[in-house]
Amino acid sequence: MKKQTIPIEQLARLRRIRGPARLMDTALRIPGTRVSLGADSVLGLIPGIGDFGAAAVSLFIVNEARRLGVPNDKLLKMLVNVGFDTVAGSVPVVGDVFDVYFKSNRRNLQLVLDHFGLDHADLDRSR
Repeated sequence: MKKQTIPIEQLARLRRIRGPARLMDTALRIPGTRVSLGADSVLGLIPGIGDFGAAAVSLFIVNEARRLGVPNDKLLKMLVNVGFDTVAGSVPVVGDVFDVYFKSNRRNLQLVLDHFGLDHADLDRSR
């Protein structure tokens, strides 16, 4: 897909959703491995409310994507990712391991970037 030139306001919003996506899914790397985890994995350890708190942050990302003009079909995929992560992550023990590997926020960020024809490096460039 051809890269689009997007207004600075939209670029700033994309950068704002990248932060929570990283925090929730890949904030920490396990030394000596290629495995990373984030707050989603840690919050999932709190019975009953942890996974739903993580879902609230994930829904912020989906809402920002909506405000950026991401089409409904991609928003639906994003909501499916959040729902799947929330339901599967809520299963004791297995869900905690699942959260380490299924990174719904990073997947959702990638859907948004793909929509605009951008990649992660584009968010690092100043315009």
